[in-house]
Amino acid sequence: MHEDPPPAAARLTASQATRIDFARREWKCARGEDLACLDPAGLILLVERLRGRLGDVLDLVTEVCGDTPRDPPSGE
Repeated sequence: MHEDPPPAAARLTASQATRIDFARREWKCARGEDLACLDPAGLILLVERLRGRLGDVLDLVTEVCGDTPRDPPSGE
């Protein structure tokens, strides 16, 4: 009998699962912000936090999936 592999979440280490949880919390917090009320400095901080979190999640995907990092398309 053939068994399906466990879902990806079951293969994550505690550290990896925590990184995903932090990313979800940041995303939820950012979605709840009233962007019209933030001053320019607040918007910059929000973007920088999300950019850093996105980079961490992409690194995590590389760790879990074993994909080799790719350079961004030219012009970015």
